[in-house]
Amino acid sequence: QLVESGGGFVQPGGSLRLSCVVSGFSLDYYAIAWFRQAPGKEREAVSCINISDGGAYYTDAVKGRFTISRDNAKNTVYLQMDSLKPEDTAVYYCAKSTYSYWSGDPSDFTLWGQGTQVTVSS
Repeated sequence: QLVESGGGFVQPGGSLRLSCVVSGFSLDYYAIAWFRQAPGKEREAVSCINISDGGAYYTDAVKGRFTISRDNAKNTVYLQMDSLKPEDTAVYYCAKSTYSYWSGDPSDFTLWGQGTQVTVSS
């Protein structure tokens, strides 16, 4: 399973770090991604960390502001979110891919956490 934490309320320009603790499988073999869904909007992929090459995918809206990382010893994937904007407000989910890399297809992510709310507002 995957369990997210770290969401909350923050003012524009602030920072949050989300954590995704995984259990039942090893981070050594599967890519983990962060998705988000705002009210009335489609779910979108935010970032994904590859196991195959150590690289990462970021959607254009968060490039330069968000950083994904993992700590295999703690079975945890992090999403550091800086310079937050009101448009980052959403429920953030982590998910496990069938593959070791970002495939570009959300349907390849077959195990999901319950989500954590991030609200950016003044």
